Amino acid sequence: MGHGRTGDRSVGILAVRRSLAALGGLMLLAGCQSAARISAVITGGAAGAASGNPAVGFAAAVATDAAASWAVRYVARVRQGAEQDAIAAVAGQMPMGAEADWKIEHTIPIGDEHGRLRIVRDIDTQLATCREIAFSVDSGKGDKRKGSWFVGDICRQAAQWKWASAEPAVARWGYLQ
Repeated sequence: MGHGRTGDRSVGILAVRRSLAALGGLMLLAGCQSAARISAVITGGAAGAASGNPAVGFAAAVATDAAASWAVRYVARVRQGAEQDAIAAVAGQMPMGAEADWKIEHTIPIGDEHGRLRIVRDIDTQLATCREIAFSVDSGKGDKRKGSWFVGDICRQAAQWKWASAEPAVARWGYLQ
């Protein structure tokens, strides 16, 4: 655009970088639940304004919302699976009636969880070897440690233990569902 092409401040590379930085900051403030919608509104508005066609803006917003929502859910499922695998790995090595600590340290250190774990009972059938476990998800450390307790099932799968509980429809469990 113009003589220096992208040299104009309103549509130049500096303006784009500032907009992306502002968008990243807004998403951090809004949290994961709103990130898809915020990015869809910004993308749709920019596409509609650039093309002069509101239908193009609407289509871009819908596509962005769908893609961003999928990405947020995918990341949540991967993190949830890692947390469940960490609990199952500790519980699989424990003897009946034992209690131990569990923790997960994600690659991106946001939402690292920890807690206590107990083996409630062994379930040994011809089809599978399973265990019922009780686990806490704790906040704080030392004397200020508080936890919420949940019950789940794990089963032996080849040489390792895997999470076997069905997904509960309880929102308070968060990503450990």
